[in-house]
Amino acid sequence: MSETTDTIFSKIIRREIPANIVYEDDLALAFTDVNPQAPVHILIIPKKPIVNIATAEPEDQALLGHLLLTVQKVAAQARLENGYRVVMNTGADGGQTVYHLHIHILGGRYLSWPPG
Repeated sequence: MSETTDTIFSKIIRREIPANIVYEDDLALAFTDVNPQAPVHILIIPKKPIVNIATAEPEDQALLGHLLLTVQKVAAQARLENGYRVVMNTGADGGQTVYHLHIHILGGRYLSWPPG
């Protein structure tokens, strides 16, 4: 399944809900998280509606790679040269609350392990 219901992220893509957008291209959008868990907390989403990594299809391979390279660009733009964490929550037990695939970039401080 690669279709999502109409999520808050879909509304951000359509500019129906405001967001602090820090990066955009034809395939992806990045914006600051409204409930940051670190000094820098940015979300990267595909413009194509995909529920999560578990529902991605083989034809999404190039898009998924693009999203990871977008992480690299956005992290550099955010000046996270000391390091950062990349997280994708999948499903309820994985902590996913918005069912539109999204990648968290967290940084700006030392991040301990394990996370939770």
